[in-house]
Parts: sequence; C-alpha cells; structure tokens
Amino acid sequence: MNGTDTGRKKPAYLRLYEQLRGEILSASRAYGERLPSRRELIRDQGVSAMTADHCYELLCQEGYAESRPKSGYYVAYRDDSAFRGLEAGDPVEGSREAPASPTQEGAGEETGFPFSVMARTMRRVLTEYGERIMIKTPSTGSPELQTAISRYLDRNRGIRVAPEQIVIGSGAEYLYGMVVELLGPDRVYGVEYPSYQKIEQVYRARGVRCELLPLGTDGIRSEALWKTAASVLHITPYRSFPSGVTASASRRGEYLRWVESGDRFLVEDDVESEFSLLRKREETVFAHGKRVIYLNTFTRTVAPAFRTGYMVLPEKLMERFQSRLGFYSCTVPTFEQAVLTELINGGDFERHLNRIRRRERKQRTENPDGNTGSRSNSDGKG
Repeated sequence: MNGTDTGRKKPAYLRLYEQLRGEILSASRAYGERLPSRRELIRDQGVSAMTADHCYELLCQEGYAESRPKSGYYVAYRDDSAFRGLEAGDPVEGSREAPASPTQEGAGEETGFPFSVMARTMRRVLTEYGERIMIKTPSTGSPELQTAISRYLDRNRGIRVAPEQIVIGSGAEYLYGMVVELLGPDRVYGVEYPSYQKIEQVYRARGVRCELLPLGTDGIRSEALWKTAASVLHITPYRSFPSGVTASASRRGEYLRWVESGDRFLVEDDVESEFSLLRKREETVFAHGKRVIYLNTFTRTVAPAFRTGYMVLPEKLMERFQSRLGFYSCTVPTFEQAVLTELINGGDFERHLNRIRRRERKQRTENPDGNTGSRSNSDGKG
C-alpha cells in the first residue's frame, strides 16, 4: 500500500522537478549528460527563472543532478549496481549542505514545542477524553494515533499505508529491539560506520552480530555494501549522525537493489527528516521498497519527555509481527497517545515544524556559512 502521490495540486517547480527526475530515472537522460540550461527551461517550459532555480536546487540537493561552475547542470544519478563508492582513505562528510541537527539536550527555544499549546492540548484531552485515558490501548497502539500518523505520513513523507501497519512504541531504542525480535537474532545486522552508537549497542545487547559498514560522502560505500554478510541493513539516509552524511538518490537506489537481491530487509531510521529545509518533502526509501521497515520518533519534534516512536511495517511483515510479537502490550501511556493524536489532527504539530523550518531558512539566508545548531550523542534521540 506504499505510494508517493496523492494527486494534490503541485506548484510549478515541483512539476518541473518531477518531469526531469522521471527522465533521469528512466535513463532518458543518462549519467553525465548535460541538462537544459535555466534559459532553455524558461523558454521551452514557459516557467519563471525562480521556478527553474527551485527545480535545479531540488535535483542537486537530492543527488539527481550536479552543478558545474560556468558549465551548467549535469545528471549525477547512476542506476548501476556496480557503481563504486569512495576509496577507503576518502573522508566522510555530508553530501549536501544542511543545517546541523537540533540539539538533543532538551526542548528549550531552539526546537521545543510551545508549552502553552502543549498545556492547552493536555487540558482538552483530560476534559474531552475523560476516563478513556485510563483504558489500555491495543498492542500496536491507539487506533486514533495510528490513523493520525498514517494521514501525516501521506501528507508529508510520501508514504501511504494503512493505520494497521503502524506500531507505536516507547522510543527508537525500544523499536530497534522489536526489529530484532521480528526479523530474528540469527541474522547479521549491518550498521553505518560511524553511526549513532545506541543503534549498535541495542542490537548487540539483543545478542545479534553486527557488521560496521563504512560511509562515504553519499552513503554506505558500494564495495562494503555488496560484500557484507548482513541480511538486515540499518540506514539513516536523511542525515547520519555524527558524520552528517546524506544518502544520495543513486545510493538510495542501490540500497533498494541490494535489499531485493535476497532474503534481506532495510531498516530506515528517518529521525530529524522533519527539519529538512528542502522545498518539498524528503523522499523516503520506504515509499519505493517492499522490504523496508520505517522508524521515526516524536522525541525531537515534540519534546525529549515524549518517549514515543513508531514503526511502519511493510505488508509482508504484518502477519509475522502478529504471530511473533502480537502478545506485547503497548508501552506508551494512553494519555500521551491521545495528546499526540490531538496535536497532529489539530495541525499544531505541523505548524510547529513549519515554524522551525522558516526560522532555519531565514538563518541560513542571513548566515549561509554559519552553523545553526549541534547534535550531541546524548539520550535525546529515542
């Protein structure tokens, strides 16, 4: 039930972006081929200069194109399983400019959800839900929260899934453990190197063998990916911590080819993607694959005290989840789930994210070489 388009009206730069991206993905425009100039797009497509600029900005940010000084734009996407990553001595660095992640030290002024809105929502839940907040939810979470998250993912992440495919749990670390119980401890789990240390710690604590796969400038290096003994690959394609590496479109496509070439699964850890400054929603690997488990959390987007995350299962794993893990009780209090449901359904959650993005864009415009924040390896992720 995965999908990427709900048919809503799109701005001109997105339509042009999708047209050029489609031509690149279909190989109508080959790797290294020069793309139309801004002037040619304006003339041939009947668009404004701003539309052309926004279109190429997106194509470059996502790794479909690259800008060459005094030469123009060229196709950077390669659909080639033999594509080689960087050599071992190459430095690990981000593949595109992006603001540093918000701090994990707590809420506060930088990314904290407005307390007044939170307090008002909590009071309303106590009044309107009454004794319902004392009732135990199903093992996978409150149906109301599952539905709210399903609609949010459709609007903002290009993911279309049934609410029943969403599992609510008490943070990312708890869900990492559920992944092991779901897929089995006998598998080898591949983890980005370097990566958020608790990913490896949780997996090893569950008794599984982990293989550390070195990152290049645009994701896990090809030679490491295709040589690994792992059959489960944990990736953070939006922006890996602490390296800041973002997986390019070519690399994400390679991950999908890898997972479909055997009895393999991807775990897409999409933390912080909501803070992306792209003018369109970030693409997810989940939306393009049938063997991908998607993870995210509200710890950063709402507050560290909200130890609430969610896991989206592909349809092929739903029956296995029920048979192996359906006996578990949901670990998130009913009251907290109700508050999050109201924040999402009422629009407060997305308004908060939009405020953060507008502020970050303004700071980036005023200080293009500056650093807007920092991410520490504290307990704020999960």
